[in-house]
Amino acid sequence: MTITQTVEIPADRRITLEVPSEIPAGQVILTFTVPQAGKKRKITEAEEIEYINRNSDRLNAEALDVLSYQADIF
Repeated sequence: MTITQTVEIPADRRITLEVPSEIPAGQVILTFTVPQAGKKRKITEAEEIEYINRNSDRLNAEALDVLSYQADIF
């Protein structure tokens, strides 16, 4: 059985665990993993296409708005 729980480690590095009754008494293995903050999952090509299709009207309007600020070169 595996139970995952996220906890904040205080400055004094001391935490108290209340173990659920589903966990039998005896030895257990505790694993501490530091989360990778700020690391985003990359979207797949299919997800990117779906996002563009879902937001195409807004993206096109935004592009036209940006183009309207461009000055004529000639």
